Amino acid sequence: MARFIDDNPLKDNPQMGNELFDVVDEDDRVVEQMERSHVHSEGLLHRAVHVFVFNKVGDLYLQKRSVLKDSSPGLWDSSASGHLDVSEEYHCAAIRELSEELGISLEVNLICSIKPSENTGWEFVRLYRCEHNGPFNLPYSEIAGGGFFPIAMIGEWVRERPEDFASGFIKCLNSYVD
Repeated sequence: MARFIDDNPLKDNPQMGNELFDVVDEDDRVVEQMERSHVHSEGLLHRAVHVFVFNKVGDLYLQKRSVLKDSSPGLWDSSASGHLDVSEEYHCAAIRELSEELGISLEVNLICSIKPSENTGWEFVRLYRCEHNGPFNLPYSEIAGGGFFPIAMIGEWVRERPEDFASGFIKCLNSYVD
């Protein structure tokens, strides 16, 4: 029986590695590259994208993060999100994250830029949007599931149970509705 049990379920999970990030200054200019673990443990400024995927009736797709994630495990989050690779442009990262997390290839439109704060994990965030009705091809090492929800319902849910959501998503949602 033991040969059927994966004794290291995180081995294929890229976010558990120690990839390099661009560390940036307060003007979002690259100053150096450092390993993910160091960037996060020291609270250094770095870059990320979030993508909101809406269906044809305007509902927003939320993903439920895998319990294997090293940050915000098991919480609800943006449709797709992630850090930029070294030297990667924000727009390219948004398209890449859609492909990696939802298995779709679409163009995205910029909604807004969000300054780094404790709520973003000290990330400069660019929030994008696109439209797709599903279905999605989810990598279960990263995403436990998801669904489309009306924005008003999400807003009420966030007000009543903010602990259900990744803090970066709450910041993005507030920036979107403002």
